[in-house]
Amino acid sequence: MSIIETITDVDNTFLSRRELTCNFAGLGGKLKSLEAADMITKEFKLDGKVVIPMRLKTHVGQSHVTGTFYVYEDEGLAKKHVNPTIFSRIEKIKTKLAEAPAEEASEETPAEVKAEDAAPEEAKTEEKSE
Repeated sequence: MSIIETITDVDNTFLSRRELTCNFAGLGGKLKSLEAADMITKEFKLDGKVVIPMRLKTHVGQSHVTGTFYVYEDEGLAKKHVNPTIFSRIEKIKTKLAEAPAEEASEETPAEVKAEDAAPEEAKTEEKSE
């Protein structure tokens, strides 16, 4: 696991949000925005709040990533303040992640069906040998 170093932690009362900027050491080129948001949620104990990854910047020749995150108490307020394109991208990524395990489960289903089909055939051969 990487180390999260907080660069800035600003409470923006005008926009009713918390703005976090953090460095993720050792994750240059490997960190995805939703994974970073999950890491921030766990690190700062932000369960039940809306964490929006605004920017992930990789540094040339270095192995760390700098991320900027907005933390809102209310999702409706977040949707008013933040560009809707960002929310559509986040939803698109979440649906792809949700479909991936479903595809893996559908691939397992034919193998299970084959195993079930093999069992009755074995039972038939046992009946014939009796």
